Parts: sequence; structure tokens; C-alpha cells
Amino acid sequence: MSKFWSPLVNDLVPYVPGEQPKMANLVKLNTNENPFGPSPRVIEAIQAELNDNLRLYPDPEGEALRQTIADYHNVQPEQVFLGNGSDEVLAHIFYALFQHGEPILFPDVTYSFYPVYCGLYNIEGRKVPLTDSFEINPEDYRQPNGGVIFPNPNAPTGRYLPLEQVEAIIRANPDRVVVVDEAYVDFGGESAITLVDKYPNLLVSQTLSKARSLAGLRVGLAVGHKDLIEALNRVKNSFNSYPLDRLALAGAKAAYEDDAWFRKCCDGVISERERVTEALESMGFEVLPSKANFVFARHKEQSGEALAKGLRAQGIIVRHFDKPRISDFLRITIGTAEQNDALIKGLQSL
Repeated sequence: MSKFWSPLVNDLVPYVPGEQPKMANLVKLNTNENPFGPSPRVIEAIQAELNDNLRLYPDPEGEALRQTIADYHNVQPEQVFLGNGSDEVLAHIFYALFQHGEPILFPDVTYSFYPVYCGLYNIEGRKVPLTDSFEINPEDYRQPNGGVIFPNPNAPTGRYLPLEQVEAIIRANPDRVVVVDEAYVDFGGESAITLVDKYPNLLVSQTLSKARSLAGLRVGLAVGHKDLIEALNRVKNSFNSYPLDRLALAGAKAAYEDDAWFRKCCDGVISERERVTEALESMGFEVLPSKANFVFARHKEQSGEALAKGLRAQGIIVRHFDKPRISDFLRITIGTAEQNDALIKGLQSL
């Protein structure tokens, strides 16, 4: 501990992102990046912004992109919030909407940034256990709280909660904000954005990193009642009024405008996910049902740690979590057909 640190910093346990190894001929299946590149229209839009206008600040409100997203989801622009990746959006959500002096609820096996934000903002977090089959039980969220957040599909499990069950959680908490984190929803789920006009306590966060192949551009968003968006804007404008640069705004807008490319990429991931699932099951793996661009699987005889090390020795990187309940699971990103073939071959050799 440095004498110059604020007291809070000493107690923080930061989020640990997926490894970005520097290895030759690497098969990288550990960070849920899309195996297919962004739309060519995205590249064109970014290139068109590479001009003298870079000396000027970007639009702090991102009005053109917000209008495009609003039109896409059939909501109003004032119901859309933009941030520098969904992690920043989530950070603002925790600060603006979850500080009510009561514990917020999230699953015990879920996105590990949630407890990090609780530590950063001195919010009590209460972990709600998933069922024995790693599902969210809506009945477990009928308890006093300062807010609710969960990914749908969940991460790292990949399991999806149907909208009628999501709605049950929202209805059970009318006086608290319910946040549905939809980073992976486009790979087979249905977005809760269709419910935001029905429930003023619902906020849905999404990212362009996964289904729209823009992890390197850092664009996130939230959609909900305009009062919730106003709270986020107050925090954003007290922190950084220009979270998205000109290139990100242009590229993100183009990504939404090329819906055919988006759907083609999602379909490709879904098809490969099913093929990888079948191959893993044929090798003795239990694979949880996934609606994400990854699968969560454990072998009936071999440990997750041993399998991850065995794959790494072959230049194949997957994510292993040394945590309670899931230490024998591997989270495997769905890659290209060639990458997935290498994964299957690699596992067959272990």
C-alpha cells in the first residue's frame, strides 16, 4: 500500500479481464470475441471520419447514433444512453441507481465485474445462488433489495432466461431498478428492450463488442425509461462528457444499419455453437444449454484445470475459472470453423 493511495484503493479487488496472450499460431477462444469481422460498411464509415474533423470534439450526446438505435428498437432517443463499452455503462448504473442502502442482488455465478463495482462504490452485493442446473430462479429475487442485475444470457454459464421469467423478476421489484445485461442476447435470445415501455423500473444494457464484432471500438448502451437515462447522463456528464469518439460513433451507426451482415454473423456463430456442442458431448462433456457465443462445459472425468493446461500446451486458449461450483468448467468461445476444428482435435488428444 502506498502512502499516497486513498483508503478505498487498498481494499479494491479489480476485475481481471481475459488473457490476451502473445503467442504464435494461437487459437484464441477465451474472451468471447466474434470470429467474424465487422461489416465492411463499418470500416468505410470509420475511414470517412479520418479527416481534419478529428481536431474537433465528437457529439457529446451521440444524437445520430442514439436515433439509429432508437429506431432499431422502436423506442425514443431519450430512452437510449451511450457509453465507452458496456462496462462503463454498468459502472454508471451502479453509481446512479444502486445506492439505496440495501444490498443489490445478482447471481452467485455471473459476470465478475458486478462485485468489483460493489467494492468500488461501497455497495453491498448479495449473491443469489443459481439452481443445481445453473439456472436463475425468479422466485429467489422476491426479497428486499436495493436493485437487481443479471446477464441474460448469463455469463459464464450461457443459460438464457425466457422473457416471461425476466418479467416476473421485474414485477416482483416495482420499487427498485432491475437491470438486464444483454451482452450476448443476439445469439439466440429475445431482448427485454421490448418491455421497457411497460416497466419504468427496467433498464437493459447491451454492447456492440460481441454480435456486432466491435470489441476494439468500445461502444455500449442502455435502454429504459427516460428518468433512468437522465440519472445515467447526470453521472456521465460529471465524469466524462465525451465517452465515444468520432470513429466509434460513425462505426457503431454503420453497424446497426447493416442488419443483414449482423444476422449473417449471428447465424454463423449459432451454427458453429451447435456443432461444437455435439462434438463436446460425444467426448464425454456436459455442456450447459447456451444462447451465447460461447459454451460452458465440464468433462465427466478430467478436471477443468488439467484440460485448460493441456489445450494451452497446444496453443489453444480457453477460459478456466478457479471458483466455487465452476472450477471444473471451461468457457469456450465459438471461433471460426477452423479454430473450432483445432479445439475439437486438441481435446481429443488429451
